[in-house]
Amino acid sequence: MKLTILCDNNTFIDQYYLGEPALCFYIETGNDRILFDTGYSDVFMINAEKMGIDLSQINKIVLSHGHNDHTGGLVYYLREKRNVEIIAHPDTFIHREDETGVISSPLSAETIGERARLRLTKEPYEVSQDLLYLGEIPVSCDFEERVPIGRNENGEADYLPDDSALVYQGKDGLFIITGCSHSGICNIIEYAKKVTGVDRIKGVIGGFHLLKEGERLDHTVSYLKKENIRELYPCHCVSLKARIAMAKEMTIQETGTGLSIDME
Repeated sequence: MKLTILCDNNTFIDQYYLGEPALCFYIETGNDRILFDTGYSDVFMINAEKMGIDLSQINKIVLSHGHNDHTGGLVYYLREKRNVEIIAHPDTFIHREDETGVISSPLSAETIGERARLRLTKEPYEVSQDLLYLGEIPVSCDFEERVPIGRNENGEADYLPDDSALVYQGKDGLFIITGCSHSGICNIIEYAKKVTGVDRIKGVIGGFHLLKEGERLDHTVSYLKKENIRELYPCHCVSLKARIAMAKEMTIQETGTGLSIDME
């Protein structure tokens, strides 16, 4: 499997791609061409063209959750009807707001269903032969209780039950692919182990939603160190302080738009 970052907050020196505070990965595995999230705008499409990636070949889109920095690009990609399957949690397309305004997907489930094939599931779902969508993530680590962000369509605190991740099952263990990890990156890893029956974590890439110092960050760093993860790629919603805290205890990789990773 090969993963390429089409959009991230960060870019690399001397690689002239666009960045935005959002996330989009392009995944090639077997005969499947998959997008994991679509960023905030059409930046992922602009970067893909510069990279020589043909997005018309995409046959599946997996959405990590419903925030607009992960679903906003759907407006541009689904301007026309496409032969693509979109996989997401049933709550992905509900209306959401915070103090800044609307933060939910710009397209409703009804609109998306008219332009693509929409599969909504809370349960784990096989995206390809070696790639699994985890569905709804339970809390298993006591230091990673869910934290609400904004309000849902009922005006209630939004705990983002739709936040999920992908798991690649490789020959050397699991590789976790996350969007924002509102469910908790350690909860995600533990659930991936449970669902697959595999305990070895080879790598993790994505947003960990670690923005400030404190007990949660300390416990997370301890957990990740204990797991002895060889390939750790924190990006998107991981602050500089959080990356420094991780880097003091383990090796982390510089991550940004244009990075490509081959996984066996």
